[in-house]
Amino acid sequence: MNKLSAYFSDHIFLSTGVLALILLVFFLASCQNKKPLKNNETVKKIPKHTNVHHLDWTKNANIYEVNIRQYTPEGTINAFIEHLPRLKNMGVDILWLMPINPIGEKNRKGSLGSYYAVKDYLALNPEFGNMFDLKTLIDNAHEMGMYVIIDWVANHTAWDNQLVVDHPEWYKKDENGNLVSPFDWTDVLQLDYDNLELRTYMIGALKFWVEEVNIDGYRCDVASMVPVDFWDDARAELDAIKPLFMLAESEEPNLVVDAFDMDYGWEFHHIMNQVAKMEMDASDLTKYFSKPEKTYPHGAYRMYFTSNHDENSWNGTVKERLGDAVKTFAALTATVPAMPLIYSGQESGLDKRLRFFEKDTIQWDEDSEYYLFYQTLLSLKKRNKALWNGDFGGEMKILQTSDDTAVFAFIREKEDDKIVALFNLSPNDQEITIQGKSHIGEYKEAFTRENSVINQTTTFNLGAWDFSIYENK
Repeated sequence: MNKLSAYFSDHIFLSTGVLALILLVFFLASCQNKKPLKNNETVKKIPKHTNVHHLDWTKNANIYEVNIRQYTPEGTINAFIEHLPRLKNMGVDILWLMPINPIGEKNRKGSLGSYYAVKDYLALNPEFGNMFDLKTLIDNAHEMGMYVIIDWVANHTAWDNQLVVDHPEWYKKDENGNLVSPFDWTDVLQLDYDNLELRTYMIGALKFWVEEVNIDGYRCDVASMVPVDFWDDARAELDAIKPLFMLAESEEPNLVVDAFDMDYGWEFHHIMNQVAKMEMDASDLTKYFSKPEKTYPHGAYRMYFTSNHDENSWNGTVKERLGDAVKTFAALTATVPAMPLIYSGQESGLDKRLRFFEKDTIQWDEDSEYYLFYQTLLSLKKRNKALWNGDFGGEMKILQTSDDTAVFAFIREKEDDKIVALFNLSPNDQEITIQGKSHIGEYKEAFTRENSVINQTTTFNLGAWDFSIYENK
């Protein structure tokens, strides 16, 4: 029995008789108190404020998605470790590793397969290295003051995951009793969370990576396709080992009540894409941020992004989608109330769609202007309390300008920190003024470092798709 199998035996499975007795007691108690929950059934009442206690190190953090396969010619953990000093110097806080588990071979897509077709939840993809390599990465990141979360695929497995053989009852089936794939994801099979044994197994597997390699949290794939009460239970058990940071690939408020610190800002992402195409304008951002927050619990983190692995591979590079406004929208994601995401290669001006199922190494430009751009942006967010995440940061107040269809402007304040930000979301030069008095003061522009005195009659000149961010002196 290998180390992982031994762990699984010690931590997950009880003897058949004991397990059967426990399950029987649990089943009888459940029948007396509530009906069984079905997948995707929403029963949680959304409170005014999240119940999640955000860790202090997340208050001004950013997140960086790591595509190990494409990061280096070697495509290994050890090769990626060489990049840690560069990322630390850029200001990266949280490293999100795309799935690190072995990839299924049966019905595989492409020659290398999808990272999200998991063959073994308790093993490391040998293409990436071994467990010692992973521990070394995490230890080095921690020594540099960075944190590591890993991608977790709870909704489905590869066809050749051993669970298919050992526990076919853990999978969803059609009316003919055949195992089914979600959507057109023909390389995976969907799990059935109505099965209590599956839940026990999956929580145990989640615990494994916390206890064995000391990760700092999870990014959970298609989290809304797994019942909320499972995630609530999993979070409670994981935090009993070590308080974690949890990110849901979802935009459903019930997941950020008890289970997750942060979810995806998909709607905002799509609005940015439409503004860049001039199918929307700056006023649509005002509408988005002016909507009453009747559903989302206050204090929950949102993650905003201009790219990620799916967007880059399937919907286009940032330059394809955002054109001349790449930096403008990236700056916007880092200054509105949210945690900004950077995808592998964006700091090097990545301008190609990375193939998803094949080897397609990122071409790094050590002199890229984007490195300094992101370094400046992340430094601003880290030092200025007005830009911190959730309740740690300042409320955003939208400013009325002389042209609210072209320019999106706002102010954020927290204690002694304050920023005034203006974004020209149009292909034309703009000369605008701001109404009111809240923006009046002495500032330094975050990128040019030029001093400015802003008063009630100040005129701002912004080039096409340009922006300015002023922080108080």
